[in-house]
Amino acid sequence: MRVRRGEFERIRSVLSEADPDEALTAREILELLQDHGEEFDSAHRVATVLGREADADTAGVEVIRDQPYRYRIGSERN
Repeated sequence: MRVRRGEFERIRSVLSEADPDEALTAREILELLQDHGEEFDSAHRVATVLGREADADTAGVEVIRDQPYRYRIGSERN
């Protein structure tokens, strides 16, 4: 599945506005996105977008490989 243009920017924008104190699961991020009027297909889609950005190592996405995985966009906090 290809990452659609702008998906990461939408996630980053909402997380920046919400300013969570800790890393969040894809499901928690999906709930925040929905609360802010952003539509995503599923928590799996959120995880896919964030995982690909983390692999690209350009956006400062940290993947905490625990059960469940958690995500932090850390470039603003570092």
